[in-house]
Amino acid sequence: MTEPERPLRVFLVDDHAMFRAGVRAELGAFVDVVGEASTVPEAVTAIAATQPDVVLLDVHMPDGGGRAVLEALRRTQPNVKFLALSVSDAAEDVIGLIRAGARGYVTKTISSEQLADAVRRVADGDAVFSPRLAGFVLDAFASRPDVPVADPELDQLTNREREVLRLLARGYAYKEIAKELYISIKTVETHVSNVLRKLQMSNRYELSRWAADRRLV
Repeated sequence: MTEPERPLRVFLVDDHAMFRAGVRAELGAFVDVVGEASTVPEAVTAIAATQPDVVLLDVHMPDGGGRAVLEALRRTQPNVKFLALSVSDAAEDVIGLIRAGARGYVTKTISSEQLADAVRRVADGDAVFSPRLAGFVLDAFASRPDVPVADPELDQLTNREREVLRLLARGYAYKEIAKELYISIKTVETHVSNVLRKLQMSNRYELSRWAADRRLV
């Protein structure tokens, strides 16, 4: 008698508890959710311990978000596949996560059946994208100049630093950035200071021009 097929083991990484609970409830009929984490350090430790088949990964979280998780694990956990699940459909987020090692990228508007199918396909080694996002990836690999594939300067920045930079370049004040990202003004100042140091610039006006040149605004 043939043994029943083992359900896929999935790990959730998202800093919103209600969203994790919703995904767990929706996917429970299709996969075995073996764990969840709300922070990058917690995710790195727990994924290494549980060895899931697929990790559903939020993009924008503190401490570098999904990209930081990927970069910490992609060499030590080669058998774990990563599927980004995000509210963001920005080209730079999609390309950044794929370049970091994600096998796919879908948005949080996806249905539970579609998400379960995406998880299965990623586990099988396929690359999976929401329809609109697939174009970003194709454009990037065609080396279209407005979707940079390789940018060493940009790669120095964490996801959170990029968010702060984008808002800064749009003319937001520190107080407005803090409100938009649900962080303190002091944290905004720290991120701006880090970005200035990494990019070797002296003020926000230089940063704004730099961001505009790369169409990050």
